[in-house]
Amino acid sequence: MIKTLSRRAFLARSAVLGCSAAASPFLTRVSYAAAPWDTRLVVIILRGGMDGLDVVQPYGAPGYGALRRDLAGGPTRGASDLDGFFALHPALAPLMPLWARGELGFVHAVSTPYRDKRSHFDGQDLLEAGTADLGMVRDGWLNRMLQLVPGVEAQTAFALGHGEMKVLAGQAPVADWSPEAELSMSPQAERLMEMVMQDDPLFHPALTEALMLSRGTSMAVVGDMAGGDDGEGMMQPPRAAAGKGMVPVAQFAAEQLRGDSRVVSFSINGWDTHRNQGRVLGGALGNLAETITTLKDGVGAEVWGKTAVVAMTEFGRTVHENGTGGTDHGTGGAMVLAGGALRGGQVHGRWPGLDEASLYDRRDLMPTGDVRAAAAWILRGVAGLDRAGLERSVFPGLDMGDDPRLLR
Repeated sequence: MIKTLSRRAFLARSAVLGCSAAASPFLTRVSYAAAPWDTRLVVIILRGGMDGLDVVQPYGAPGYGALRRDLAGGPTRGASDLDGFFALHPALAPLMPLWARGELGFVHAVSTPYRDKRSHFDGQDLLEAGTADLGMVRDGWLNRMLQLVPGVEAQTAFALGHGEMKVLAGQAPVADWSPEAELSMSPQAERLMEMVMQDDPLFHPALTEALMLSRGTSMAVVGDMAGGDDGEGMMQPPRAAAGKGMVPVAQFAAEQLRGDSRVVSFSINGWDTHRNQGRVLGGALGNLAETITTLKDGVGAEVWGKTAVVAMTEFGRTVHENGTGGTDHGTGGAMVLAGGALRGGQVHGRWPGLDEASLYDRRDLMPTGDVRAAAAWILRGVAGLDRAGLERSVFPGLDMGDDPRLLR
């Protein structure tokens, strides 16, 4: 088990040198990992409850238009037809070339075992824990997967972003990175810090990793951090990327995946569409489309051909739209899959129907599949793990069912 440096310990030990808190790459989360397989895996948590019915629109389903008088989509409303029954939200139109090449797909009517309370916090915790009960485990399913693989190093997996990535939390070594954490030091300052920290068993490795991650990215950054430097010229303040959405994260992820890293996980916010869903969801989907295309362009054709991108959310949303042009917390939702390693060009899953008798609790899309099962089959194909280990250790208590053949 590798010891980790807590935020409090990092700040306490760095205060003597006048380091700004925001200069630490450990205050926001981005995780990566390297492993003895060649396929790359990107797991994206879509926080807020993405409305799968608006993303992958069942315009061919009886009753769909009546249930969503204002939000109903389909080819006549600018959506891209997928298969004569489903259509893709207009904001994801930039991804249609991937669909045509079989590099974009979806799994519909899926959910975690979470039911009824519909809390974002509990729903996301269960999604990242990969269990049916929050009390079963303390680590994340992606980290437990890494624990089954001998020889995994910290640079195998990365957790990227602004919040804790519980899906990668656990005993397996994982590296973190944040787009705001750019550590810039003069050679003299680096040497001084090395001398001061060289005998510290926790801070010295943390400093080494911080410098490595900072040097490993060439992203353009703008804007000054509030608070300035320490007045001695030892360390320049970090600078935050402005107006670029998830592009810096996707660029950094692609850079790592071109090398030894095999797993990257990060989250995208903005999916809670209680009001004005037409505008809010379009913005979130545009961000997702840009993230996927940035990943594809960044890794290059060869690596993209062996990459699997899996985007998942804590729950879907109500079938009926509400009175404020939005939808409320629901149950069944959808997964977004991309990458050359996937069998795209199709909507996977068993469609439950939209008549009242087919809905969950007469309000939500009925889940006909477990989002964990789809993730487990992808892990089996990516890392070559056996089914027993996946059902027992990675997703405790899961029955994976039949192989949906999500990978090529």
